[in-house]
Amino acid sequence: MSESTGQVVRVSGPLVVARGLEGARMYEMVRVGELRLFGEIIEIRGELVSVQVYEETEGIRPGEPVVRTGAPLSVELGPGLVGSIYDGVQRPLDKLRASFGDFIVRGAEAHALDREKTWHFVPRAKKGDKVSEGDIIGVVQETPPVEHRIMVPPGLSGVIEEISEKDARVDEPVAVLDKGDGSSVPLAMMQKWPVRSPRPSAEELPPSEPLLTGQRVIDMLFPMVAGGAACVPGPFGSGKTVIQHQFAKWAAADIIVYVGCGERGNEMTDVLMEFPELTDPRTGRPLMERTVLVANTSNMPVAAREASVYTGITMAEYFRDMGYSVALMADSTSRWAEAMREMSGRLEEMPGEEGYPAYLVSRLASFYERSGRVKCLGRPEREATLTVIGSVSPPGGDFSEPVVQGTLRLTKVFWGLDDKLAFQRHFPAINWLTSYSLFRDLVDARLAETVDPRWGENRREAMAILKREAELEEVVRLVGMDSLAPPDRLLLEGAKMIREDFLHQNAFDPADTYTSLKKQFLLLDLVLGYYRRAREALGKGAPLEALLGLAVKEKISRAKLIPESRLDEFKALAAEMDKEIAAVATRGGAK
Repeated sequence: MSESTGQVVRVSGPLVVARGLEGARMYEMVRVGELRLFGEIIEIRGELVSVQVYEETEGIRPGEPVVRTGAPLSVELGPGLVGSIYDGVQRPLDKLRASFGDFIVRGAEAHALDREKTWHFVPRAKKGDKVSEGDIIGVVQETPPVEHRIMVPPGLSGVIEEISEKDARVDEPVAVLDKGDGSSVPLAMMQKWPVRSPRPSAEELPPSEPLLTGQRVIDMLFPMVAGGAACVPGPFGSGKTVIQHQFAKWAAADIIVYVGCGERGNEMTDVLMEFPELTDPRTGRPLMERTVLVANTSNMPVAAREASVYTGITMAEYFRDMGYSVALMADSTSRWAEAMREMSGRLEEMPGEEGYPAYLVSRLASFYERSGRVKCLGRPEREATLTVIGSVSPPGGDFSEPVVQGTLRLTKVFWGLDDKLAFQRHFPAINWLTSYSLFRDLVDARLAETVDPRWGENRREAMAILKREAELEEVVRLVGMDSLAPPDRLLLEGAKMIREDFLHQNAFDPADTYTSLKKQFLLLDLVLGYYRRAREALGKGAPLEALLGLAVKEKISRAKLIPESRLDEFKALAAEMDKEIAAVATRGGAK
């Protein structure tokens, strides 16, 4: 489509109103002003077109040109994505820094994928093969852990005319496709896709497998499944970013896409500093070799937050289409919602609750509903998952505000963070009384087969103890600990051990930052074993003080530091515990 040019009529922060853009379409990209700033059409009223500008509009004046591009906001997909760091509109930050210095120059352009670098393309299809959309025609070893699968773009099918093993740049043809109508089309390793349109799949499937994170409070109490979506709300300082970082480091996913959507620059700096230094536990290689970062911090233009979440989810869908398990972290969607509120106000739309636009939930849905487990298009047949973890930053930790409530309607896992737990240095600060997972029954059944038949039974018992503790704490505040009966005091001790010896996890301790499912089961079983046996002994006359003062309790508190290679120590520790409790019971006159 040929370019057409209009003129700026009005500028209001990130909103620019233009006139004279004949044939303009919703969500089409335009270049605004003499600086050619990135913008996206978000409203058309007669001859007036409203443009959401993804860069600072300071200095833009009425009368400056607005140029149509004829294409929607799209991302470049191909070899070179993994290990890259982009801004909200997929400009590579390392290239911008090399060209313009430490600060992004307005209107700066850079290809998302390096046009100079060559990749070794190895064909998987051959001349004469009939192929259709989604078929894998070749592979590129992008990083040691990631095989980049080159697919026929959606909407294309035909017969391979030419294909060969070669070193090529991403925009050079590696194959030629005869479409069957007398025309041929070259296939390059790179393809483009509009970010607001979900990439197609052959079939949507229900989630079936747990997604191991290595975080005990998540895996045991509020589990996630591959292809699910989770909401992580919490007030300032409660550990949302800690959870996101831990999930990115340890989740059992092939590809990680981390979107810093309006969070503080120092939090994204932590990611940029940590991830290249971290070793992936699955491959032994640097974690960045399977990670894509989108950094759109709070000091970047407000409107670009919307672009960043769509850019991230589109890249994640692309890797899902290859057959990979992908996990996307968005930190935080509240910043995106605030940007929507600002743009809605400048458009003079009728506000909804708390000033947010009436379409807030539908916009959130357009993001979260792109998660899931799918049967991918094309051959070979493959299933893949895209898991989405979105953090929310409600003012003052008010979970009744619109962004949290809108997100909860769309997700099946709620990890509610508690600032009181965070101030007590209890991490992860997930409140076990308010959080939930609608995948627990599915995960219990699966892990009863693969880990231990008593997995669900132990989880239910631990939750019952924690809930009873909350009830007893009200009594203690009113009448004091000494007024409680010995069984209730023992229950409070058991709940304390669950909280401190099982749920509390040290992200900086190499033995504690990640816990396998087997170790999680053994650790909780050990803590519950103490409570069960002590309760039996108490019922037979054993003194409570002796049971609470057992020497083995200190060893139980350190059991979470037992290395994964020495899990047999749990059996010896359980035997020692049984022996000490039996000795106390005997001295107490138990039969």
